[in-house]
Amino acid sequence: MGKVIALSNQKGGVGKTTTTINLAASLVALEKKVLIIDADPQANATSGLGAVVKSPDKTVYNCMLGEADPKECLVETSVEGLMILPSHSDLSGAEVELVSVPQREFVMRKITDRLKEDYDFILIDCSPSLGLITVAVLAAADSVIIPVQCEYFALEGISKLLSTLQVVKRRINPKIEIEGFLMTMYDARTRHSNQVYDEVKKHFKSLVFSSVIHRNVRLSEAPSFGQSVLDFDIDSRGSQNYLQLAREVLEKNNLL
Repeated sequence: MGKVIALSNQKGGVGKTTTTINLAASLVALEKKVLIIDADPQANATSGLGAVVKSPDKTVYNCMLGEADPKECLVETSVEGLMILPSHSDLSGAEVELVSVPQREFVMRKITDRLKEDYDFILIDCSPSLGLITVAVLAAADSVIIPVQCEYFALEGISKLLSTLQVVKRRINPKIEIEGFLMTMYDARTRHSNQVYDEVKKHFKSLVFSSVIHRNVRLSEAPSFGQSVLDFDIDSRGSQNYLQLAREVLEKNNLL
């Protein structure tokens, strides 16, 4: 049975989608079976991996509403062996439509339960919000990776996410844990990045990944070509950072 890991932070632009894509590609490179679920209406993980949706009614949106079988909606990505359950802008309307659905908090769990026996890891890319869809993702997840940008306001939004996690853990999903805090857009040359890293490390100690994602132009260029950074430039610092993160995730889960 595969482990379901959500990538969440309601603060936008912290590297959730970049991490979802490149951690998945790195785990595949390390010979693990991986699936991405794109639970963000912006569908950046879908487009960033060059995935083509089979039809407008075969996306995560239709699966959440019980209108489609998740296994029939999976599509190939530019990474050989990596599949994705794609998203669509229609997903933005699901918040309203799910309000009247019984046990709406568990719609994502029904999807992952259908899929996880076929994979070692399922990575779910969350939208930058703490709405109903994100709560449904957290209800389905075994753990959550929280990307934290190395900037002044990095800690500002984390408290809200941690409060939401506590509520989800208490009321909906008692097994969910924090996989780790991941420092992104790190620039070792600046005192500022080092101060933010030290502050997060001081607060969350062993929950902070040793792996750090440095600022790297290749990471921002790769999605425009529909590729992971490993396929775009395997020798780049971004590729090496995400391969290191993948190894650390495997070590944490006793799989390496």
